[in-house]
Amino acid sequence: EVQLVESGGGVVQAGGSLRLSCAASGFIEEKYSIGWFRQVPGKEREGVSCMSKDPSLTYYANSVKGRFTISSDNAKNIVYLEMNNLKPEDTGVYFCSVDGGGVKVIADFFCSNYGTHIWGQGTQVTVSS
Repeated sequence: EVQLVESGGGVVQAGGSLRLSCAASGFIEEKYSIGWFRQVPGKEREGVSCMSKDPSLTYYANSVKGRFTISSDNAKNIVYLEMNNLKPEDTGVYFCSVDGGGVKVIADFFCSNYGTHIWGQGTQVTVSS
């Protein structure tokens, strides 16, 4: 089973930027859906941005549209989340996920936690006001 390791989190002031990386031990190009999720204490994990293929679809949560960009480098097996104009409400633990096989789930449903997810351990993002 593929393993995922996130990095790039940290503490940043509001308005700043961070780029999260998710290194996969397997071939992410074989995965139908990939995505980034975040979780804050006391709340459920929510989908921030997800991608699926065939057809190529990308989903962004309304709260991050225009500020976050998801991308992947299939040659390096890395998934990125570029985060700009960060806000205090973006604070949380960010998790990378790829589909675990089985039923194919398109981007917006994958971000809604449908389908099978393989998770990384998460990376903390803290945005100070």
